[in-house]
Amino acid sequence: MSDECELIVLRYDAPSVERWSSRAYDGSFGYVTPQGAPLVDLLDPRPGERVLDLGCGTGVLTAQIAARGAEVLGIDGSPAMIEKALAQHPGIDFIVGDGHDFTVAHAYDAVFSNAALHWMSRDPGAVIANVREALRPGGRFVAEMGGSGNCAELTAAMLTAWREYGLREPELPWYFPTPAEYAHRLEREGFVVRLLEYSDRPTPLEECPGGAADWVRMFASSVLAGLPPEIVLPLLQRVNELAAPALRRETGWMADYVRLRFAAVRR
Repeated sequence: MSDECELIVLRYDAPSVERWSSRAYDGSFGYVTPQGAPLVDLLDPRPGERVLDLGCGTGVLTAQIAARGAEVLGIDGSPAMIEKALAQHPGIDFIVGDGHDFTVAHAYDAVFSNAALHWMSRDPGAVIANVREALRPGGRFVAEMGGSGNCAELTAAMLTAWREYGLREPELPWYFPTPAEYAHRLEREGFVVRLLEYSDRPTPLEECPGGAADWVRMFASSVLAGLPPEIVLPLLQRVNELAAPALRRETGWMADYVRLRFAAVRR
């Protein structure tokens, strides 16, 4: 382990319940990582560059960036993810931290983020401001996140099921901006947007035998917290029934993903 972790100051309030299962993330939901491989190409990390991977998960893409010769630090809010990243990728620095509240002692050449920014929903502007402060002038911010309309069918099925069971509408944990909204945020925080792509990406949930219910358990587990245990299974079965017409195919279940990919440069 290098001295990198001494160069960054992060404050992190660990949740009372671990949001992520690192085993499930790399197993049933392992498509998250290979879908991010083209983003590494867009980043185009160069030997000797300093890159910060924000929301690094188990570090698979962090390791790909390091393999191209960059010096990388991975940050993630999940202690389980960081524990697994450290075990699987010795020689790369990883640390638990919150994108809403971090500072670095020395500027980075690039900040990279794949499928993580939409989880940093408390104050997206603060996240972008922290990224800007972490970059040298001319440094680049390359990322992909869920965009407006992401998981619309899945979310609609959830909300309908909750209403049918007489439950309060759940507070969803994500931030899915429109392209115009996020470009405005980037520009307001001192970035010049060089590339912004917005596209549908229907994604097979190949290892989800429980269909939309498995997706809810993985990506929206917070909405199940505090519910009477006896209604969770029938509630999720109802989510499946409601989502099936739009998302179940003969070949299996699909997730109705919409992605926002961008590259921006700090002024």
